Amino acid sequence: MTITIEKLGQAVGAEVIGARRDQLLADAGVAETVMTALEENGVLVFRDLHLDPETQVAFCRTLGQVDTSPGHHPVPGIYRVSLDTAKNSSASYLRATFDWHIDGCTPEDDAYPQMATVLTAKAVAASGGETEFASTYKAYDDLTATERASLRSLRVVHSLEASQRGVTADPTPAQLEVWRKRPIKEHPLIWTHKSGRRSLVLGASTDHVVGMPAEESRALLDGLLRRCTAPDRVYRHTWAVGDTVIWDNRGVIHRAAPYPSGSPREMLRTTVLGEEPIE
Repeated sequence: MTITIEKLGQAVGAEVIGARRDQLLADAGVAETVMTALEENGVLVFRDLHLDPETQVAFCRTLGQVDTSPGHHPVPGIYRVSLDTAKNSSASYLRATFDWHIDGCTPEDDAYPQMATVLTAKAVAASGGETEFASTYKAYDDLTATERASLRSLRVVHSLEASQRGVTADPTPAQLEVWRKRPIKEHPLIWTHKSGRRSLVLGASTDHVVGMPAEESRALLDGLLRRCTAPDRVYRHTWAVGDTVIWDNRGVIHRAAPYPSGSPREMLRTTVLGEEPIE
């Protein structure tokens, strides 16, 4: 199998050409090719791949350890992403994915943020539902030397409540109680990775910068996010049934464009677990 990688944008994203579903597991070199391309591009798009759930999970196991927590799907390792509560009983929380975020910033335990996420389109929305990606590696690289020095020691509090308030501005007491059961986490603003690369930890889960006045904190975090997600730095994927997209969750933030709650949109997600803390 000959695989080629074609860039989709200057800042993030590339398309994988020549990969076929029946060869993903047969060719031992595919996983290495994918991981190298993912490191270089942040997001990889496989069009018209039509992965079945079992093959998706098996392929993800060639990339790393897979999260097999219950996911509203009969195949372990598959999490069903849908706003239909008949398909996902936690659908109400998924509306927070309409805001920019990194997966795994506020885990219920001490788990590391996931290394990568794989998403396959089973059904798409008639309108909306696109997924956008922006590189937080590049966001760091584009900082000035003065900015890097001033941000180096900053730590940020992350919470489920912060991410949920973005889509539910006036929560009920019951909602607040549920949100506040999730542990609050504190992370450095700059993530220094084992590879030596650095990225910014941004997105909807950011509550405030430790020790900074609230207005100044919010202005700083929002300003960095706006720069990171400027239109020329974003790859926007318009889904077709059968598409598969992989992204590097350690250095890429993402969000879904809003779509109606009654939409048939259904994505099948597999998570490749992380191997490094945010530090």
